[in-house]
Amino acid sequence: MLLLAVWVLSVHAEDVFCQYCGMKKTQFGHSWTIITHSDGNEEMMCSIHCAAIDMALHTDKPVSRITVGDYGTHKQIPAESAFWVIGGDKPGVMTARAKWAFESKADADRFIKAHGGKHADFDAVMKAAFEDMYQDTLMIQNKRQLMKFRKDATEK
Repeated sequence: MLLLAVWVLSVHAEDVFCQYCGMKKTQFGHSWTIITHSDGNEEMMCSIHCAAIDMALHTDKPVSRITVGDYGTHKQIPAESAFWVIGGDKPGVMTARAKWAFESKADADRFIKAHGGKHADFDAVMKAAFEDMYQDTLMIQNKRQLMKFRKDATEK
């Protein structure tokens, strides 16, 4: 019985969803972002895009730490010390202009060589996320409208 309880808890521990868009951690570990506020509360999101939304909505909650999924390993790493790549030919998560984190510079360099993009630090990434917010929001709304239209068409 104890083994079953441990298995159930471990299965559901990974069944975490982004509080803003509903995307699953198990599908977006490569961009999963966790913000820890100074009061100890953690907010879990699928991407830097959704992290920017959280930061904009909670200006009264100072951030003490941000971790992000390493693009290749999905391991949570400190966002400020990550080697970031903005852009490239890989579609971003919730954004037209991708923003990927890597634990090592060598991995970021390999990504750029294979897929394009440019090196950036965390401040540049967050600035880009806020700059992209309007266009990304329109893109997301349009995609959701199209998905609803297709769903409605197949149900008829």
